Amino acid sequence: MRNYFLTGLVIAAPIGITLYITWAFIGWVDSTVKPYIPHIYNPDNYLPFSVPGVGLVFSFLILTILGFLTANFVGRSLLTFGEVFVGRMPLVRNLYNALKQIFETALSQKGKTFTKAVVIEYPRRGLWALAFVATETTGEVAHRIEDKEKPGDAHKGYISVFLPTTPNPTSGFLLFVPRRDIIMLDMSVEDAAKLVVSAGLVSPNFIAEHATEEDQKKAKKLISAEPEREEKAASSDAGTSDTKEKSKQAEPAE
Repeated sequence: MRNYFLTGLVIAAPIGITLYITWAFIGWVDSTVKPYIPHIYNPDNYLPFSVPGVGLVFSFLILTILGFLTANFVGRSLLTFGEVFVGRMPLVRNLYNALKQIFETALSQKGKTFTKAVVIEYPRRGLWALAFVATETTGEVAHRIEDKEKPGDAHKGYISVFLPTTPNPTSGFLLFVPRRDIIMLDMSVEDAAKLVVSAGLVSPNFIAEHATEEDQKKAKKLISAEPEREEKAASSDAGTSDTKEKSKQAEPAE
């Protein structure tokens, strides 16, 4: 019964939490937007029940129209004027610039995201940590690091990686690691993020399959190596017996 209960919990909990968060978000948007919808366009005034998601649909349409208007010359001019106006306000401009940069990085198609999951030795030799490749290290950081290198150190450049913390991957460390000290992984960034958030409990299936393939290859090598070992052992035993007989024949009789 305990196993059945835990299995049902594992199945029902993600679905229930997802539905709850989605429904709560739709309800919050509806309660915020519906009061501003014109009376003639609100279906709640014509139906005996409330229609969920109307505010979300109107929000989508308004944001799409806003983006369309901003794309032309007049919209860009108004946006530039508004940013200049906000830029003269001491505290508001810092908040606006930070939020604008966050949304442009997260939602813009041109924004760079983590492209690869890697493994690096951190915080010391012999301990390995999971990280994400951000970009190739350039600029002053790369120049200063290369100046500190010894003549024999050929690192072939440095890579900027983000080392997340567990179980909260939004915080972490920015590290500049030599290219030769990085081990690239075949798993996707999403699977690596799941591995970090779950503290190693959720591992991609590829790792188990790959390990099984490696075990099979090792087993085949061992099986194929057994006859060779037996032949070598037999030949060595035969050689030892021959040398013993020769030594006995060479000994003088008493």
